Amino acid sequence: MTVGVAVFGTVLAINGNRDDGDRATDTVTSQPTTTPSPRGDGLQADSLQYAAQTFGTQKAPVTSEIPTGWRSAQEGTRPRYLDPTGVWQIRFDTRGSSKSPDRQVSDRERSIQEQQLTVISRDNGTLVYTYVDKTRGPRMGLSRWISTDNGDSSAVEITVGGRPQDEAGLRAVLERATSSLKLADADYRPS
Repeated sequence: MTVGVAVFGTVLAINGNRDDGDRATDTVTSQPTTTPSPRGDGLQADSLQYAAQTFGTQKAPVTSEIPTGWRSAQEGTRPRYLDPTGVWQIRFDTRGSSKSPDRQVSDRERSIQEQQLTVISRDNGTLVYTYVDKTRGPRMGLSRWISTDNGDSSAVEITVGGRPQDEAGLRAVLERATSSLKLADADYRPS
């Protein structure tokens, strides 16, 4: 099965504007901070606003849009952004892998060591699952691997997390991060 960004119905733009060999010429600025207000009992997709964030390395920068107000808890090639309450998060892994997205899904499914793990779906390079965290209670994760070579390898992993009742909002965050993803013009990640 060929898995690529097109399967997800999104566009992966390769940033070709460079002013030298190490830095992208685009400057990313944050928009005003807004905190999503949950209506009902979950994260609402229509309450989110987004801003571009750049991470990765100087030689291989990656840019993607994340919800405004979510702050970096970890930077570099594996950045993680949390909402102010710590309930929701998005994490990226830009180190790349020679494994296909489908193989990554299978490997991740086998490696999750959480209580009451339930896999909801494992389609097109995306794993959706729930589990029970000892401290925070019921949780939901959505992990997606993005390929830039028709599914032969994985260039970026994007994982969002929250509670099961946040599923619609989490899916919206994952889709926005995927559709706005921009990689450097050259791939410096190890294979």
